[in-house]
Amino acid sequence: MAVTIHDVADAAQVSIATVSRVLNGVGNVTEATRRKVTKAAARLSYIPHGGARSLSTRRTNCIGAVLPDLHDEFFSELIRGIDRVARLHTLHLLLSCSHSDVDELAAALRAMQGRVDGLLVMSPHVDAEVLSQNIPPSMPTVLMNTRHDGDRYPSFMVDNYGGARAMVQHLVGRGHRRIALIAGPPANFDSCERLRGYVDALAELLPGISPQILPGDFTEQSGHRAGQLLLSMASRPDAVFAANDMMAIGCAFALNEAGVTVPDDLALAGFDDIPIARCVSPPLTTVRVRIAELGELALERLLPAISGSGQEKVCTQTLGTEVVVRSSCGRKQAPMIAVRQV
Repeated sequence: MAVTIHDVADAAQVSIATVSRVLNGVGNVTEATRRKVTKAAARLSYIPHGGARSLSTRRTNCIGAVLPDLHDEFFSELIRGIDRVARLHTLHLLLSCSHSDVDELAAALRAMQGRVDGLLVMSPHVDAEVLSQNIPPSMPTVLMNTRHDGDRYPSFMVDNYGGARAMVQHLVGRGHRRIALIAGPPANFDSCERLRGYVDALAELLPGISPQILPGDFTEQSGHRAGQLLLSMASRPDAVFAANDMMAIGCAFALNEAGVTVPDDLALAGFDDIPIARCVSPPLTTVRVRIAELGELALERLLPAISGSGQEKVCTQTLGTEVVVRSSCGRKQAPMIAVRQV
């Protein structure tokens, strides 16, 4: 049978309450008693029951993270950043995936109740009403790249719009005129902002040139399909801007299959700067999002709310982006032109 707290109390010849205070690090206990209890617990290989400890301390020492997906390097980097801060504070991470479905998001949020001390939520498809219906008012919560209309939740947003504008500016500055966009999912907030940035920058920098928008869904497979589609066009673009790196990589594969060379025949750029972006051939020009830092900052904002020490005003913080220029983008012979800062 499993060793219980009663067994530890008997072995140390102290009360159960004393064992509880020692193991939870609370209450006034002499150093001699503390040593006696910890030695007894070690000798018996006692493992505290998480549920019982939670009832005693009203803390689970767990952080919940609900993400729209767990597949691809963006989410791996995001989780890495969250986990880095969690480990520093000896917290455990409980992950759940909504699969970009509102009903699954609601179920995941409800399932976290009673199991975590606070929530990190990323869901680009929902608004504040969905969140408020499924997150108790007492649950500390921080949003990441999640559209919401109220002022209940602190949030961190990536400057998707500004990043897309900056990339179009870079492509125009390299002499490209026919710039196509592989868009992300139409109902996705990040995707919509990147599309808006592309359209606005194109209208400002190349007035009279119509946008070329190819459908995508942020997956490598959709990028490959978009690459095949642009290869069939009578008038191909001379540069392709994919709304994320995975689609850019899928597109590059389709181009390579057809014998189209990047960047000599066609320039290619992405968005996110996932780790593999610098390792593909040629290395991918992209808009850098500090993905791990997004996870770190979100959890660091959440911790004071959990401990009750934070009195910060609820606000939205926007994380800047930057264009990272690598070999995939820009023909060497293309004339450089001056463009206005956007």
